[in-house]
Amino acid sequence: MLLTWIAEVADEPLVLEPTDRRAEWETNTWWLGAEDEDRRALSVSEVAAAFERTAEGIRLRIRELGFAGVATFYVWHDEQAGQLRCSTGSVAADELPFGGAYAPSGDLGAVIEGFLSAQEPGMVAWSDLEEVHDQSEQSVPGPEAAPFPVWVCSVGPVSR
Repeated sequence: MLLTWIAEVADEPLVLEPTDRRAEWETNTWWLGAEDEDRRALSVSEVAAAFERTAEGIRLRIRELGFAGVATFYVWHDEQAGQLRCSTGSVAADELPFGGAYAPSGDLGAVIEGFLSAQEPGMVAWSDLEEVHDQSEQSVPGPEAAPFPVWVCSVGPVSR
């Protein structure tokens, strides 16, 4: 089922409007989950190939639309939600609309591997939680969260 959903993304509505990033995000962002059976049955290469075909389909649609700017298709693993997510935006790979640190990458396999190998999608083990201290306590700030990997693929006629 996951491979079908990935393929369908290429045919969904697509908005490329550099002056309205919110409309792009709301229209062009997809959340994809998988049942445990799908996770066990699928390989990283199968899922990667599905995303690569989808990126090519989006590239062709953008060309047909006559869009002349920068456009990026990107995929990441949302560990908290236990989902693969993908989006298309009229932004360069280093300008994606994330609130936190991310690492643009050409390695789609690493993103998918994390998703397929997740034991309990959307669950955080107690041992992985960190104690939250009272805000009024004086303390040294902790380390920033490590950037998460995001597979990026230029799909516009202009790339940066």
